[in-house]
Amino acid sequence: MLEYVANHSPGVMHWLLLTNALFAIGLYGLLTRRNAIGVLLSAEIMLNSAALNFVLLNKFIMPHKMDAAVMMVFIVSVTAAETTVAIGIIVALFKKQKSIDINQMNTMRD
Repeated sequence: MLEYVANHSPGVMHWLLLTNALFAIGLYGLLTRRNAIGVLLSAEIMLNSAALNFVLLNKFIMPHKMDAAVMMVFIVSVTAAETTVAIGIIVALFKKQKSIDINQMNTMRD
């Protein structure tokens, strides 16, 4: 069994299928969740799928360059900033409404 795994490493299509599946799961969660935390986690899955796609394509197309690693650092930092702002909004919504339902987000205008 170990010889099969060592001789048959996943190719670019396997990794692309994985990143597409992760993105689809994130998109499904983004469109179907009503909980603000669930929507935030779904957006995180989608961003991580895109970052993994950058690294994957860099590894298979230009393995001697580090462009994807630099791009991934930017994606992770933007994701951290987005999460911080979103958690702040969710805490403010919960303090006011005692709920984190995204359908009640428009009531924060007052």
